[in-house]
Amino acid sequence: MAKELAYVLINPYTIRKSRTGGVINRLLSWGNVSLTAARMFAPSKELVKEYAEALSSSFKSSDKKEKKVLEEIKKYLFTNYFSQKESNYKPRVMLLLFEGENAIEELKRVVGHITRVSQGETIRGTYGDYIEEEGEIKYFEPAVLIGTDRKGTEKEIKVWAKYSQSDGGLLKKVIHYPPGIKPQRTLVIIKPDSLQELSSQAGNIIDRFSQTGLFIVGVRVIYMKIEEAEEFYGPIKEKLVEKLKPELSHQIHSCLQKSLDFKFPQNIINKITEELKTYKAEHEFNKIIKFITGRDPQKKEERGKEGKEKCLALVYEGENAVRKIRRVLGETNPLEAAPGTVRKDFGHDVIKNGAHASDSPEAAEREMKIIKVDKDDIKRIVEKYYGKI
Repeated sequence: MAKELAYVLINPYTIRKSRTGGVINRLLSWGNVSLTAARMFAPSKELVKEYAEALSSSFKSSDKKEKKVLEEIKKYLFTNYFSQKESNYKPRVMLLLFEGENAIEELKRVVGHITRVSQGETIRGTYGDYIEEEGEIKYFEPAVLIGTDRKGTEKEIKVWAKYSQSDGGLLKKVIHYPPGIKPQRTLVIIKPDSLQELSSQAGNIIDRFSQTGLFIVGVRVIYMKIEEAEEFYGPIKEKLVEKLKPELSHQIHSCLQKSLDFKFPQNIINKITEELKTYKAEHEFNKIIKFITGRDPQKKEERGKEGKEKCLALVYEGENAVRKIRRVLGETNPLEAAPGTVRKDFGHDVIKNGAHASDSPEAAEREMKIIKVDKDDIKRIVEKYYGKI
């Protein structure tokens, strides 16, 4: 069976209540589908109107209850997906694109029915609500929205692709802050070790970052090239030379002790360490690049190609964003990280440590430019499946 494209829209209420990580957890660990793109939207009235029309044209059921639910979805969209007044801040919606065999039905299984909400068994069972009394819908929160069927998904996702550039990307002026607050932006990258197939780790990490009270304003699935990764991690290259000296000195001392049957002064170890420290740093730097890209930086034929390893980039906004994220992230070495931090709970070593986070607002700005966090992948991928929009 050929692969097909499917989508999930994480609703503004779900994002506002910091349930994004939990939803992504279920999607990545329960569904046999692959996350291929992600983008934040602040939908315009025009986008919402066209999407509602696409849903209506996809609807085929003659069942009265199903028709009533469709009308409730449309009402929900016009109430929750865009600002009712020009002066209001725009709601945030996260669009996720998935690929896989039978992807549309697979997502339906994981997300669950929009009215038959069962406790905890599906995304809607955990995060959604549908309350009906005497034939009247009293409360309706679907948590996420997904495609109806193959033809419907094509119509619906084309609408979002059409508005992806104008309504999506790195969102600005979507969060209301009290007077005197100066928000920062910082970058988080969920590393490849947290995005393994059928793993809940990426969602759990995002859920952990939600404890900061910060707001997600940007998201993108990235595959770093070697050149991008070298530029991204460039500032740490020089630091590695001195940082790795104690470890290198210990390795040299241990190796010589095992190989020689006589004693030698420490200054000999120091001299050898000084001679080899640059080579050690280069070796470790290449290991980082290979891990994050899936390609060997020492092979010329690998350079210039898109990376093989998937990462998920998120931009968080809020007061003291850099400090708050770094506190939850923990020390680079998971063994030195505090209990309850991301790297302590999800990291394995200094390279496979779950996630990266910028260490200053200036670094965040530099890193976001390198990975092009605002780049629109949605239209390109949708056109790959359905032709030019």
